[in-house]
Amino acid sequence: MAHILQFSTKIGSIKMLNRFFSIIFLFFVWSSTSFAQFFEDGYTIKDVRNNIIWLRCTAGQTWDYDVNSCVGEIVKLNHEEVEIAKTQAAEQLGGTWRLPTLEELQSLVCEKCDKPKINEKYFPKISPEAYWTQTQNKFNSKMYWTVNFMTGHNYSRFFAYQQLPVLLVQDR
Repeated sequence: MAHILQFSTKIGSIKMLNRFFSIIFLFFVWSSTSFAQFFEDGYTIKDVRNNIIWLRCTAGQTWDYDVNSCVGEIVKLNHEEVEIAKTQAAEQLGGTWRLPTLEELQSLVCEKCDKPKINEKYFPKISPEAYWTQTQNKFNSKMYWTVNFMTGHNYSRFFAYQQLPVLLVQDR
């Protein structure tokens, strides 16, 4: 009888270890899929996936703490005007601001969202159109990549002299 109990204990231990590792596995799967990319901080969003800070509002708009949203008219800029906007952001907010890379801006696309294809909880009042990135087309250096928040797709068909909306970022 003792031998049977010992055998049962081994099977019980194996089942317990199996459950333990299943729970650990589920915890890691759950934690990796529910990991938050964004943390709100007033007029900015901390993006822990890309290790940057986003201005929540498109250039031309300002953050209104009373309504917890962006207000004002969006200003479309060409690349020369973006340089002025980056300087103004640095003077008014501190730090060094820049255009996002294609990968950074593309990471904001929310496939399941209606138009605009972005989580409006974090980025309210985004215009459903193409936004500038700093990423140049490798095959035609006169053209830059954009991310279109109407479709969620990216395109490299805009020249630096064209005017498009802008979101600025700062490295953390």
